[in-house]
Amino acid sequence: MLTAPFIFSALPAAATVAALECSAKSGATKVAVLELYTSEGCNSCPPTDRWVSSLRTRNLVNERVIPLAFHVDYWNYIGWNDPYSDKKYSDRQRTASSRQGSSVIYTPQLVLNGKDLRGQQHGDFAGMLGKINQNMPEATISLMLNRADPAHYEVSGNVAVANPDHHQHAEAYVALIENNLVSDIKAGENRGVTLHHDFVVRELAGPFRTDADGMTALKKTFDVKHHWKAADTTLVAFVQNAKTGDVLQALALPACQ
Repeated sequence: MLTAPFIFSALPAAATVAALECSAKSGATKVAVLELYTSEGCNSCPPTDRWVSSLRTRNLVNERVIPLAFHVDYWNYIGWNDPYSDKKYSDRQRTASSRQGSSVIYTPQLVLNGKDLRGQQHGDFAGMLGKINQNMPEATISLMLNRADPAHYEVSGNVAVANPDHHQHAEAYVALIENNLVSDIKAGENRGVTLHHDFVVRELAGPFRTDADGMTALKKTFDVKHHWKAADTTLVAFVQNAKTGDVLQALALPACQ
């Protein structure tokens, strides 16, 4: 329903949308984060990329799980420079593996709330999510996007971690992701293949560390790139225990139109 100057839509958490400003607040369901570590230079990655994209049709995304596709840079040397890759995403993968006592990193890798899903992604994924979703969220998140300046995404928000056991290690991140991306690969292992991507992390801000009371403010300005498609972009905020990798809560906010 449209009523000027406000547009109200059914988003997974309490959310409101005005002309160039939108906001959301996390709800009573604990939302999981699914991290995909992938590369356009990896010929074993496309099937897992497609599986992650298929989650969009399964009524799971945003309400129960938020996928984040991190394109790593360590396969760029074999002939194709992945345009979505970033060294800091490779470093994030190394940190996630180290938490679990491993020095091995590989693609494609799926990490659900800090846990490696090797060999499990095609099993009862909805059941795995159910075990996470049934728990009470251990943090609340509010997120606001201001697009009054078309050259920038002005992001602000707040995080409150409820469980004192997490206060020392809790940290928050804000990701900007984009769907419906297409690449025609000209070299490397996927030469001649057209790849389709969703949930691609374009930008990642953080960590925003909580204070002694488990609180932190989120504030970040993302410079808009000319090739971004605003209608396909979403902001994602999530809170994680840096020691265990457990995601305490996550929230998605589609960009205001």
